[in-house]
Amino acid sequence: MRNDDSAAITLRPADANDEAFLYRLYASSRSEELAAWGWDSARQEAFLNLQFRAQQAHYREYPNTDHQIILCGEHPIGRLLVSGLEDEFRLVDIALLPEHRNAGIGEALIRELLERARRSGKAVRLHVEKTNRAQRLYQRLGFKPIGDAGSHFFLEWQPTEKGDEGQ
Repeated sequence: MRNDDSAAITLRPADANDEAFLYRLYASSRSEELAAWGWDSARQEAFLNLQFRAQQAHYREYPNTDHQIILCGEHPIGRLLVSGLEDEFRLVDIALLPEHRNAGIGEALIRELLERARRSGKAVRLHVEKTNRAQRLYQRLGFKPIGDAGSHFFLEWQPTEKGDEGQ
């Protein structure tokens, strides 16, 4: 896969050395929200640190996880975390640094996951915040809502025999 700047988009397994990058990635995903709250930088940093640790602990609860760092050339630009369950692949997290969003990278990676799911006859499920713009992408790819958790929707993509929606 190639990005607009012709650098190859690849994946590699995440490791302990990625923690600083993962924190920066997490912080970038919350920057608009925090700016609206008007907190000073020390309070923002304390909040982000606490929330990042909680997110990491929550993600460790998923079994059979494939935690990948998304690379553009040699540079980390995002993460892809997928849990392989008995009857589904759970897309636990996909995140990109702001400067790499809306370039088709996330869509291409999700399409690869959908193809993997199709070959294995499994569903792909995920939670998405109701305010997350990625909902349009998931809908375009054929995900359907199967639950409402208040602040999040639970979405599902099912393989079909012929011509999946969004494929």
